[in-house]
Amino acid sequence: MKVIVVDDEPRAIELIKNYLTHFDSVELTGTFRNPMQAFGFLTKEAVDLVFLDINMPHLSGISLSRMIPPGIKIIFTTAYSEYAVESYEVQAVDYLLKPISLERFTKAISRVFQIQDQQTRDQEPVISLKSGSKMYRIETKNILYLEKDGNYMMYHVTDQKILARESIAEAIQKLPDIFIRVHKSFIVNINKIDSFDKNEIRIADNLIPISNSFRTAFVEKMS
Repeated sequence: MKVIVVDDEPRAIELIKNYLTHFDSVELTGTFRNPMQAFGFLTKEAVDLVFLDINMPHLSGISLSRMIPPGIKIIFTTAYSEYAVESYEVQAVDYLLKPISLERFTKAISRVFQIQDQQTRDQEPVISLKSGSKMYRIETKNILYLEKDGNYMMYHVTDQKILARESIAEAIQKLPDIFIRVHKSFIVNINKIDSFDKNEIRIADNLIPISNSFRTAFVEKMS
């Protein structure tokens, strides 16, 4: 889980940085004393959680929270309890009163993990694809394999083919772990493989080559 901290007090940032070292699955990707710099970072980088101070000069944490892209979770940190109602109006995960104890901090992080786990259970892996003027919503379990076609990717789905303008790197980033790249031009769904040897994979009636540079990773995945 990727995290940033936004607080105009250096000591508050250092405390949260220290607390985050207790969680192996959490990666601190940035700290910001300027809320607008934090907003710029959030519009460019993937972030899962923001620890956000409320009382800051120039722009309050409440105001910044309303600008943050949807899907990013927020935990407010503040020395003032009167902001609690506003924090829940913007659907913050939690509201931590300073000084923050490690025990209370741990409860807040655990709440984020619980929400993530529930969202994973509730959600079938689905991706959106734009092909020409049409938009498609495809369940990833129905994708057989992907094939590079110039500046496009051809998605071979159970009952259709969809041509989307994207690179192979962009495609692999949005697919779940059941997909693996086996060639400079091919990505396969390992759950759809009928058979394979060291040189090629059979999916339905299609033969897909395995290149030397991807063979080791593929064999490890299949074992």
